[in-house]
Amino acid sequence: MYSVKLLNKISKAGLANLGEGFAIAEDAPDAIIVRSADMLNYEFNDNLLAIARAGAGYNNIPVDRCSEAGICVFNTPGANANAVRELAICSLFLASRRIVDAVNWCGTLAGDPDAAAKVEKGKSQFAGPEIAGKTLGILGLGKIGVLVANAAVDLGMNVLGYDPYLSVESAWGLARRVRKAASYEEIYKNCDYISIHVPLNPETKGMINAAAIGMMKDGVRIINLARGGLVANADLLPALESGKVARYVTDFPDAEVIGVPNVITLPHLGSSTPESEENCAAMAASEIAAYVREGTIRNSVNLPNFDAERAGLCRIAIINRNTPNMLGQITSSLAAAGINIEHMFNRAKKDYAYTVVDTSSAPSEGCVSALRAIDGVLRVRIID
Repeated sequence: MYSVKLLNKISKAGLANLGEGFAIAEDAPDAIIVRSADMLNYEFNDNLLAIARAGAGYNNIPVDRCSEAGICVFNTPGANANAVRELAICSLFLASRRIVDAVNWCGTLAGDPDAAAKVEKGKSQFAGPEIAGKTLGILGLGKIGVLVANAAVDLGMNVLGYDPYLSVESAWGLARRVRKAASYEEIYKNCDYISIHVPLNPETKGMINAAAIGMMKDGVRIINLARGGLVANADLLPALESGKVARYVTDFPDAEVIGVPNVITLPHLGSSTPESEENCAAMAASEIAAYVREGTIRNSVNLPNFDAERAGLCRIAIINRNTPNMLGQITSSLAAAGINIEHMFNRAKKDYAYTVVDTSSAPSEGCVSALRAIDGVLRVRIID
């Protein structure tokens, strides 16, 4: 029986994808499923094999430390994509039509016998432009960015998208009328609306800064449902005050932007739908179950994907640093123990690699110890 620890409330319907042989437990888990809980200082137990983030972002997980501990980290890309797509389209209207201000103003007329007359007189202060015919720039064309781009096209917008790491799958999914920009700068200079859908990393942190805003059209409207750190608040605030940025919608508010005029703050609602929560939990549970049972890896952020039927009686799964002669040392250790290799997989993802060896017999404890003693081997697991 394998144990799984939940660090947040996780959909029970999604957890059903773990299948038999798994139990929810608090102590010494074999796997962890997490949403937003901060794991940066989390102390790993020795038998922890995997962490699955029920969502796309994983900056709350210490990925480098996990890699060194031989822990596979998963996320669930695309599981919440529709929920975020719907909120992004909603945000386009919120950024345009002053809907939030209008609703709040109407609330002040409660119980006023002259409310109907005041509504007709006061409605002009909440006028805003239509989005049809305007140009929307999409920063990042992953699963969410593609869905938002296609939906905006259907709403009559001109859409310009850019992603320096555009995948073949995403390219095929884009509507024909979505134009591909040559750079972020092309989007900054040509779009009335800009929607951000990139991960937060050292390369993208603060990408919407004074230089980027300076290239944008006057009155640009910016939507950020990705991560708060992508926008430099210190540069955004004066642009809002001057009118250079007409409206900013963010799903990651903090003390610097809450209450600022022309900022609409949402309390991280991007994936807050029952459908999205179930989808994310189901994908996370499936990833963990496949990895624990068969060593299969899908959607890992620190290790390469691996999905193959077992070719022998025993499977040896090894996580190691991506260093020269690693494969040679592994095969030599197996040969010295008289282990016949039926099938071998080895692939790297940046600094770390995953090696899977299917053998005709189970290795002895001495053989396993020899594998673990190889410099750079971080985890050896026997799956029989």
